[in-house]
Amino acid sequence: MRVPILHSMSRPRSSGVLLHPTSLPGPFGIGDLGPAARQFVAFLTHARQRIWQVLPLGPTGYGDSPYQCFSAFAGNPLLISLHALVDADLLSVADVDDARVNPVETVDYGRVIAHRQPLWMRALERFDARGSPSSRRAFDAFCLEQADWLDEYALFMAVKDAHDLVAWTHWDPAIAHRDPAALARWRQQCARERRAHQFAQYLFFSQWRALRDHCHAQGVSLMGDVPIFVAHDSADVWARRDLFKLAEDGNPYVVAGVPPDYFSATGQLWGSPHYRWDVLARDGYAWWIARIRAVLSLVDRVRLDHFRGFEASWEVPSEATTAIDGRWVKGPGAALFEAMQRALGSLPFVAENLGVITPEVEALRERFHFPGMAILQFAFGTDPQASNFKPHNYPRNLVAYTGTHDNDTTVGWWTSGVGHSTRREADLVEERASARQYLGTDGGEVHWDFIRAVLASVANTAIVPLQDVLGIGSEGRMNRPGQPNGNWRWRVRAGVLTDAVADRLGMLAATYDRA
Repeated sequence: MRVPILHSMSRPRSSGVLLHPTSLPGPFGIGDLGPAARQFVAFLTHARQRIWQVLPLGPTGYGDSPYQCFSAFAGNPLLISLHALVDADLLSVADVDDARVNPVETVDYGRVIAHRQPLWMRALERFDARGSPSSRRAFDAFCLEQADWLDEYALFMAVKDAHDLVAWTHWDPAIAHRDPAALARWRQQCARERRAHQFAQYLFFSQWRALRDHCHAQGVSLMGDVPIFVAHDSADVWARRDLFKLAEDGNPYVVAGVPPDYFSATGQLWGSPHYRWDVLARDGYAWWIARIRAVLSLVDRVRLDHFRGFEASWEVPSEATTAIDGRWVKGPGAALFEAMQRALGSLPFVAENLGVITPEVEALRERFHFPGMAILQFAFGTDPQASNFKPHNYPRNLVAYTGTHDNDTTVGWWTSGVGHSTRREADLVEERASARQYLGTDGGEVHWDFIRAVLASVANTAIVPLQDVLGIGSEGRMNRPGQPNGNWRWRVRAGVLTDAVADRLGMLAATYDRA
């Protein structure tokens, strides 16, 4: 059963859970698309939830961030289920046993990556030796269908491996700058390695689409995430330098970020290159249309991260050490979304409209009827806009969250100090007093009070991070904006997704007509 894509204004009331697949439990060092993913879908259906929201699914690079990927089109091979490869006779039981790591509560990316990399070549060798004619045809068809991005990605990764994984601007100059003779030479000498990267992508997409079909059969839709910017050290930038603001040596002369905000007194410096929107416009934004078409083949709805950047984005000189001294530069505005509509039809987007939002940004969002976002944790602060995040002020065309991957967990927010945010201790005390009064809570189960508030609101969609469903403290935080290392590591402990938790969440979904 294919879950229907509805216009944002006609969506029924629904709710869901935010959980990135890397956080799923399991014995192999990182969550994957195997048995635990289907068990989570069973939990969602028991809890009467209709949506599973995930973070970007690409192959992670700098800092293990899903918002800094080696490709905007590829999938993350670390999510490939090893159990499924054993079942398909592409790996042995010994291969899988060697992948077991402890502890299992956090992801040790370095160890997981070191173990996984040789497995794709091993699986390819078995596939070439034992694969059925139908599976060979399926692989060949996948490579042909995805050739527009897959060929460049596989070559990029093969050359990157040969250069000890350094950024592409530090490769041999001939291949770094895509000299035609160097491209031909590397394609030939890395042919086997390129094929292994293509095969890993075939495995990822096959497993993800099987999981997507399983979700749909259970009445669960998938919400994905598209970062507005891409990593500089990516196949996208290396293959299409003309689309980005780069100096002659290939490095960006300006980078993306945001000015000082709730999360950081010095802003956030992302390091991603800015687009040359004028160049993208010349061919009707074909690269962006291809990117969105690719993600919509995997998910049903798309959260557009940093939506305000499509109207104007923060541009910082590349030599800057903080994001304070930047400037706003105009983005493509409505022209991009009009081109997408012509090519793709209805756009099932959710606009992440948090931060410094101007009337122009809201006008752009409203023009295309994209629902915005509201974060309940932001409702009780001293900021003049805090009232917009209170449920009694929500519009229907909205996705309401208790918190997101960038926030502390709700229990962590309630119990921790000011930390690295821009809040003062006095502000924190005032926030908690305001929350107590608004929610009528004593704080004993503040996470359930938050969940009830967003589910009870008029917002068409309500999403709750799994950490909040489970009442986990700051140890469950996924990301600390502005902190480059130690993020994205949290994992669910096996056995905590109990029937009692599902029943309680399901009761709230039914009470507020979201089941």
